[in-house]
Formats: sequence, C-alpha cells, structure tokens
Amino acid sequence: MNQYAVIFDMDGVICHTNPYHAKAFAIFFDKYKIAYTDKEFEDHMFGKHNSYIMTHFFKRNIFGEELIALEGEKEALFREIYRSEVKTLPNYLTFLDDLKANGFKTAVATSAPRANLELILDVLQIADKMDSLLASENVTLHKPHPEVYLKSAENIGVDPANCLVFEDSFSGVTAGLNAGMKVIGVLSSHPKDQLPPCVAYLTDYAEINAAKVKQLIRQD
Repeated sequence: MNQYAVIFDMDGVICHTNPYHAKAFAIFFDKYKIAYTDKEFEDHMFGKHNSYIMTHFFKRNIFGEELIALEGEKEALFREIYRSEVKTLPNYLTFLDDLKANGFKTAVATSAPRANLELILDVLQIADKMDSLLASENVTLHKPHPEVYLKSAENIGVDPANCLVFEDSFSGVTAGLNAGMKVIGVLSSHPKDQLPPCVAYLTDYAEINAAKVKQLIRQD
C-alpha cells in the first residue's frame, strides 16, 4: 500500500468552473427574482455548499425537499452550460499522470453533486485514475468540516498526515487543515491573502510535480 496520497477538490481545482456556476446561478436567480451582485457571488457562492448559497440569497432557510428541488434545478442548468466547455486548469492532466507514475493514491473530494463530478470525469476520462470519488451526497457535514477528506483518506487507506489536499476556497482549505492534512492553495478563485495559510500555492500545475508533493508531505 502506497503511503502517500493527493486529494483534489473539483471546482476551481481540477476545472475552473466558477464562471459557469455564476452563469447558471444568474439564470436561476433571475427566474426566482432574487437580487445578487458579483461581489456576493465571490463572497457567498464560490467554495460554498448549495444549502448555504440558497439560504443566503433567498434570505430564509432552504433545506429538505425544497433544497433538493432547487439544487437539482440549478445544477442541471450548470451541466447544460458547462458540458461543451469542460477543460482542466493548465497542465493538470500532466501532473495527474506524474502522480500515478510515481505510485500516489489519488482522490476527488467535492461539495458538488455527483452528477457534476461524473460529467467532468467522463469528459476528461480520468475516473479510472482516481482511487476514491466523493461528492456532496456522500457526506453529512460539508466543508469546512473535514468529513469528506477524512472519508477519502479512509477509502484509500492512507493516514491523513500523509495526504496533500488541493483546494481553492477558504472553507475547502479549512476542511483539509481540519482533517490534519497539508494543503496547497490553488489561486483560481481567490488570492493568497483570502485563504488560510497553505504549504504552497499555485496557478498552474506545471509549478508542481510528484517529487515536490512528496517533499511537502514529509516536511514538518
């Protein structure tokens, strides 16, 4: 069993989906006559779970069957918009191949619905390169709670201390840190000063490789 693992968030980490989520939410909110601003999207959408987003923008608690219905409607819009636009952050696939060639376990741990995860993995054809795939339906407690990262580590049989997380949001980085893992901040959605302290930061996966990952996990 390999002793090292890399766990990726999806939105903003594997693919820069935020602009397409924003488009989907804009259409969705216009339908329901919900006011919004670009600043609100930045502060209350990116990296947040749909239960939080819906509750914030509708200005009341959204949960249960209503949340399931509204979330399903918005995420279907997103998939329709994004299906023909799927692409990774620069050099992600090369980095993933380097990890696999060097024996790393790899996983995806996203707050997005599984249908979104399956869409992206199917288009990129990388599902077979992942040892664990967890989406919002697989956890009870969402980021910044560490459940999705701890479950991922358990699935792949690697100690959390030997896992490196890639995250782009405050809540996601916090979830990784709360799981006892080291985190690299992916600067696709927020600048460095809007994230908790990470062991490293990147904008392009050409800036990292398997050897560097091993070094970062081993460092105190």
